[in-house]
Amino acid sequence: MVGNVLPNVFDENASADAGELARMQSFVGAIAVADLVKTTLGPKGMDKILQSIGDPTNKRAITVTNDGATILKSIHVDNPAAKILIDISNTQDAEVGDGTTTVAVLAGEFLREAEKLIQQKIHPQIIIQGWRLARDVALKTLREAAMDNSADEEAFKRDLKNIAMTTLSSKLLLHDREHFATLAVNAILRLKGSGNLDYIKIIKKTGGTLGDSFLADGFILEKHISTGCPRIKENAKVLIANTPMDHDKIKIFGSKVRVDSIMKVADIEEAEKQKMKKKIDKILAHKPDVFINRQLIYNYPEQLLAEKGVMVIEHADFDGTERLAAVLGADILSTFDNPEVAKLGTCARIEEIMIGEDKVIKFSGTQAGEACSIVLRGSGSHILDEAERSLHDVICVLIAAVKNHRILYGGGNSEIRMSLAVDELSKSVKGKQALAIQSYAHALKQLPTIIADNAGYDSAELVQNLRSEIYNGKISSGLNMFKGIVDDMQTLGVTECLRVKEQALLSASEAAELILRVDEIIRCAPRRREGQ
Repeated sequence: MVGNVLPNVFDENASADAGELARMQSFVGAIAVADLVKTTLGPKGMDKILQSIGDPTNKRAITVTNDGATILKSIHVDNPAAKILIDISNTQDAEVGDGTTTVAVLAGEFLREAEKLIQQKIHPQIIIQGWRLARDVALKTLREAAMDNSADEEAFKRDLKNIAMTTLSSKLLLHDREHFATLAVNAILRLKGSGNLDYIKIIKKTGGTLGDSFLADGFILEKHISTGCPRIKENAKVLIANTPMDHDKIKIFGSKVRVDSIMKVADIEEAEKQKMKKKIDKILAHKPDVFINRQLIYNYPEQLLAEKGVMVIEHADFDGTERLAAVLGADILSTFDNPEVAKLGTCARIEEIMIGEDKVIKFSGTQAGEACSIVLRGSGSHILDEAERSLHDVICVLIAAVKNHRILYGGGNSEIRMSLAVDELSKSVKGKQALAIQSYAHALKQLPTIIADNAGYDSAELVQNLRSEIYNGKISSGLNMFKGIVDDMQTLGVTECLRVKEQALLSASEAAELILRVDEIIRCAPRRREGQ
């Protein structure tokens, strides 16, 4: 008699987890990732030290950060649900720059609630239906709570500064946030709504303190002016090139030259020299005051250009060359045969200045008047790296705010308002979907609870007091994390960008729904090479 044996469908190296086991793996992985970054949330969030162990160039490279996206990008996970959370955090970072921790934690809280409902034998599709109703109400509430002061220029500038200060509250720059918020707002307002981050250059220089950081008008290039050239140029015409300027190499690939005397070698060198001189003559035909090359410039061409009074800047890194071309309104040239069609850049003043102990080149009065450079000072490279990450987040949020115009009160205000609206919806819905809607409301309430927990306050009392205040009509109430009380966010100027919250809510909801739908995890065997 043949036993009732299930056929082995998969290859010997493949496996499948189905039903409850698959769902549990997904929940555990996603919640673990959310819990990893949970403690970094809010103004009193803690930092993480990330230590690299696989980098062959620097075996002890460390990063100190509380930026959710940076933490999640650095960790390698095997759990597929955890990878989904990391992916949405990266998307949030790319879309709006901030809210990377919020989106991961919110998705984790949704799944924590879903786990409880699954244990009550509620089908995932019922939960998803309830969540979708809840998400629509939450989104509607969020948009209705938003304010728009873009018609009043002074009020809008104040809003931008408040958004910058709120974003910086959870970053390393907390203690100098007034200074950095002003720097970021001034840099963004120079862009005149274009949102082109190429025009804002962030330069890190060790020395001094974070408070010594400043905004420099124009563009700063971290290179030197070549020897023998003028150090200052006024009203300069700038030629930007990406061309080889080394005359002592014979550039015929794979060639061998056999000569019968040293004089013949001299003749070859002279021919190469003449070839380079012709190239320089073509460049000089463009009548540039400044010549900037992406590649190295050897002594002979440098000398020829310097003799004509042209300022030479060599080996400008590619990023610097691209930015300069955009800022100065120039083309990057590789050939110089048609001076009449070549587009040269213009600049009011180019000079060499000192920042700390380093010489840099400053371009003032550029054609794209939006250009500016933020120079960060600090006591060490780790502090400067984290300051740059913080400032980048602020600038991205401000760009989103300039495009979107709409703002919200911070301090957990929007989450509690959404939670109350979703709670109200659950009272009018019949069946098990109502339980899913209540779970959605509870997950939203968890964000201000975590923020209060991270600050060491009594979160249960604070959040309940906040719910009570908002329910009773004080719609500008929020959590004051510096005093541990419920306070008026309008008075404190704690505001956030609607775009950041909106993106976080939608991304977290979609990711949680995606993970909740999983009922089987199939691990495929790697394809073997022929003959193995």
